[in-house]
Amino acid sequence: MKLIAARAQIEWAKGPKHIDIPNDADPREVGLDGVETITLSFPKFSDGRAFSQAFLLSRRLGFKGEIVAMGDVLIDQLAQMQRSGFTTAVLRADQPIDVANRVLAEYPGFDVGAYQGDAVHVRPHFAVAAA
Repeated sequence: MKLIAARAQIEWAKGPKHIDIPNDADPREVGLDGVETITLSFPKFSDGRAFSQAFLLSRRLGFKGEIVAMGDVLIDQLAQMQRSGFTTAVLRADQPIDVANRVLAEYPGFDVGAYQGDAVHVRPHFAVAAA
């Protein structure tokens, strides 16, 4: 997962290759033809609707582009974001990027989906090992 500090002021190109999906919208009702980057919003850390949107986009709709988490993005949400299908997270201004990188590195087992499948690895780790 790519991490971006809030202060980096990264701007994605607006237009036909980028869309913002409000967190109260159904991604299944959005046209994805030609879209390369989708930004999903976390208006507050306790609002998890963007997790469901990312999962729908990556797993059910097969979106292969960049899914960006923006807004009230905290370090302790990153592993779940990655498992839900996010590829990039723009951290809240008070979240240090060096700590975020360490946290993601500490939990590599989440990348494999040890006990259950996720948006990234559909089959759980034990099922892959047994095959």
